[in-house]
Amino acid sequence: MTISRSTAGSISSDDFSMSPADFGLYGATVLVWGVSWYAVKLQAGPVSPEVSVFWRFVLAACIMMGWAWAKGARLAFPLSDHLRFAALGGFIFSTNFVLFYYGSHYVPSGLLSVVFSLASIFNMLLGFMIFGQKISRRVLIGGLLGFAGIALMFRPQIFAGGPAGFDSGALTGLAFCVGGTLSFCLGNMVSAANQRKGISVLSANAWGMVYGAALLGTFAYLKGESFAIEWTPTYIGALVYLAIFATIVAFACYLTLLGRIGSARAGYATVMFPVVALLVSTALEDFHWSPDVLAGLAAVLIGNIFVLRAGRR
Repeated sequence: MTISRSTAGSISSDDFSMSPADFGLYGATVLVWGVSWYAVKLQAGPVSPEVSVFWRFVLAACIMMGWAWAKGARLAFPLSDHLRFAALGGFIFSTNFVLFYYGSHYVPSGLLSVVFSLASIFNMLLGFMIFGQKISRRVLIGGLLGFAGIALMFRPQIFAGGPAGFDSGALTGLAFCVGGTLSFCLGNMVSAANQRKGISVLSANAWGMVYGAALLGTFAYLKGESFAIEWTPTYIGALVYLAIFATIVAFACYLTLLGRIGSARAGYATVMFPVVALLVSTALEDFHWSPDVLAGLAAVLIGNIFVLRAGRR
């Protein structure tokens, strides 16, 4: 990331201990992102996913652009950079979210977050395929553990119909979530290209949100979708939470955390927020824990830790 304590290189997570402020930022990031999956679930209803995500990023883009301007971040770029910003918006700030919104129609919100936590593993695989980055044995083991864990966690839902058949809804939801995670990871590859050109994360994401909202608006219009939303406290509350807290506040906390403790430690937020999301799902969606779910969650968390610890070296 471009925001760090030192411009000479990345920070080793063993260089210093975490302060109370670091723990506060870390806790806020994990809590806000952990709860955000349930907010996504609350928006599943008569409003199409494309329109819900469109309004989310219209609001978030306005705030992010204002933040970038107030911080003095660069906002004028040549056309070639805008093409990458559009790709960033297409992968991360539109397709990624829309697919997860569709997935939320079929599976509990906690499971959405667990699938998304495989992003660190998918990033390693895409880095190998696109940039030729080597995959260590430790990363390979972590990836296998992660995928095995997802299979275990979804097994009760997939086989909910008994030995005679599969639950097609659970399989559909899983497919949407995997597609959304892959879209997010492809966006990470675009973000990496932006950073190699010296473009700040703040500037790129501000423009990415603008393009993401524009692409979603165009797609929804061509589909003939209504841009009307539900004027209910539940829907509006979820929209505000997702646009301001899950997108702007959590993003600010996470970027600040990156600069204070480095990417190795900050990356563990992606390991912890599925735990929060599953607890929320248990309390509010009557999510049931089974031996398969417990074993699968343990495998996913351990797999992510394997990958992240390998990345810090």
